[in-house]
Amino acid sequence: MVEETQRDDMLWYRCEECGLMFDDQRDAEQHEQNCDAEDPSYLQ
Repeated sequence: MVEETQRDDMLWYRCEECGLMFDDQRDAEQHEQNCDAEDPSYLQ
């Protein structure tokens, strides 16, 4: 499930599995469906 959070006066959507944040809810939901909850292969 995607969690809403307020940061820098903006509403962000955070993947509850890995913590990655998105500014678009649809992007966050799509990511979460494919998230393996492991460290991403890139630096955050």
